[in-house]
Amino acid sequence: MADRDLDRIAAERDRIRSTYLSPTATRPASSARGLHHVAIVCADVERTVRFYQELLGFPLTEIVENRDYAGSNHFFFDIGNGNLIAFFDFPGLDVGPYAEVLGGLHHLAISVEPERWAGLRGRLDAAGVEYLLESGTSIYLHDPDGTRVELISDPLGSMYGLEVL
Repeated sequence: MADRDLDRIAAERDRIRSTYLSPTATRPASSARGLHHVAIVCADVERTVRFYQELLGFPLTEIVENRDYAGSNHFFFDIGNGNLIAFFDFPGLDVGPYAEVLGGLHHLAISVEPERWAGLRGRLDAAGVEYLLESGTSIYLHDPDGTRVELISDPLGSMYGLEVL
């Protein structure tokens, strides 16, 4: 960590901000209408369903055969506001354990109403699931395959008091 020039990094962040970040009033509308789904690989369909539906409370909405790999399942969980988390399993392939790599998934942040967030924290405690509590609004945990999930009680469009949308 000593090899990082924090002043240079901050100056570069400021340069990028001033070059590319438009003020909210003049920022154009996005060409996207929302996140349809994010797809993650899992090793065990039922274990994944138990974790996301039964522990976290995200309803399973569909399970079909993966169109790209015969015998593989493609299944979806509702995470609110028309957004989905999807999973694939790949029977017969040794996909190995989850690995955080450059260009890969760091974590998946899911906004949860504060009351539900507190309830989920209690469910995680009761189930003995290890997690990291950060800033009083974020719970970081790993799903059964190692994917890092953040449950954040901040509303959509804000994070730790900062408006990001």
